[in-house]
Amino acid sequence: MANTVAKYQKYAEYQDSGIEWLCEIPSHWFLKKHKYIAEFSKGKNPELLFDNYSDGLYPYLSMDSLRGKADSKYAEYKKGLVLVQDNQPLIIWDGSNSGEFVLGRKGLLSSTMASACLIYEIQDKYYWYLCVCIEPEMRKHATGMGIPHVNGEELRGIVLPLPELNEQTQIANFLDYETAKIDHLIEKQQQLIELLKEKRQAVISHAVTKGLDPNVPMKDSGMKWLGEVPKHWSVSLIKYQCREITDGAHISPELENGEHLFISIRDIKEGVINFEDTLLTSEKSYQYLVHTGCKPFAGDILFSKDGTIGQTAITPSNINFVVASSLIIIRPNYFKVISEFLDLLLRSDVVQEQVESFVKGAALRRLSIQNLLKIWGVFPPIDEQEKIVEFVLFQLDKYKVLEDKAEKQVELLKERRTALISAAVTGKIDVRNWQAPTVAEADTEFSA
Repeated sequence: MANTVAKYQKYAEYQDSGIEWLCEIPSHWFLKKHKYIAEFSKGKNPELLFDNYSDGLYPYLSMDSLRGKADSKYAEYKKGLVLVQDNQPLIIWDGSNSGEFVLGRKGLLSSTMASACLIYEIQDKYYWYLCVCIEPEMRKHATGMGIPHVNGEELRGIVLPLPELNEQTQIANFLDYETAKIDHLIEKQQQLIELLKEKRQAVISHAVTKGLDPNVPMKDSGMKWLGEVPKHWSVSLIKYQCREITDGAHISPELENGEHLFISIRDIKEGVINFEDTLLTSEKSYQYLVHTGCKPFAGDILFSKDGTIGQTAITPSNINFVVASSLIIIRPNYFKVISEFLDLLLRSDVVQEQVESFVKGAALRRLSIQNLLKIWGVFPPIDEQEKIVEFVLFQLDKYKVLEDKAEKQVELLKERRTALISAAVTGKIDVRNWQAPTVAEADTEFSA
């Protein structure tokens, strides 16, 4: 925090708050318990949800819909449900993100969140920034062995620092402007990350369908969506280039006395299998799954078919594990295709678009093995596959370095944002003399 707040002056006099997380506050500020500032109402799930809006219905506010990760559902307001207003502060009550505050919009609140209703005269944006400030305390004091929950007593009992209303407004205006600047920088970095991902995908898709030689003779693939491919490449269903295509366990594995790795889609990210936090299954369950073909061999490709569809990873050597039914095991015929090339082909646009056309389900998206067997690909000779893989992986590594740098910058900016909010609403910096820039000055700062 020191670097973030160093350019701002401090207040002239401070008093000890007597609270560990808060430390000192300006001598003219006062303290008030949260329960005397806001009341919280836990959401409740409607009995019936509708896919489409009609008169009299309200959006159903799930966490995914608020984050833009899922389409809104709709429900009728009935007694006992919690109706949220635009920009009303909400707290995630249950789950891995419990203790996080979000701004709501008009709608009916899900059971995993609670809404804050102000019962004390406080500047609303200042209160929102206070909520952001106490998130670490809410997370630290979450309860529950499996699924974390907000500690209601801690939420209501936490003591908040308050200046007079006019100073609250000044602090809120300062934070509105400064956080908007930081958010603008974050957005630019996120746009860069998306651009790099698009470039990475373009490199893969072009290399595995057109090759590396721009002057190679081409032929019509016979498929409109594929276009021309190198004349000496073969076009075939992917299944004809493989020894076997099967999926994982269709039973619930025994987890008691677990000692063998049980991999599911949640353990795969960006082509890498995370063996650190995976589930463990019993010896009996493991042997059954091995016997029924759920243990991949080194070089096999895992392909996700449920939920997040199309994620891939190559099975490493010297690690034994079995897989869940959410993963398809694709075993290449090494006389026809190498694992690394097939993995890139499965990640390419030409395959992903075919896969998407076969996906079923809205709530839980699924791809059947039968439909994966209908996917087409293009295959160069083995020696050319090896050259393509070497070229593509080199290019991807370069883009990954740039992506990692941009993501690190995003994290630093987020930390800076959080630190600035905390410093302002706890009185570690004095912004009473801050003046909002003119429109011209603001335009200059935001365009930098």
